[in-house]
Amino acid sequence: MDKKNALRAGAVAAGTTLMMLLLSSPALALTPDDGDDPGPGLSVIQTVGLYVVAPLALFALIAGLVMVLDKSKKQS
Repeated sequence: MDKKNALRAGAVAAGTTLMMLLLSSPALALTPDDGDDPGPGLSVIQTVGLYVVAPLALFALIAGLVMVLDKSKKQS
């Protein structure tokens, strides 16, 4: 792909993303619907654990298993 096509593709992708962001409506999360039954909120510690610590731990577990179970020959 030459430079002109790459620039065109980047411009189209950026323009499309910008239009999607500008034309999207708000989520209206402050207006509860009939039948909504929200549970208790998460504390800061629970939020950090769920969205930061748990993915990092899962990544470390998978990476560790891949390294331990690697059957390829070691180059010396």
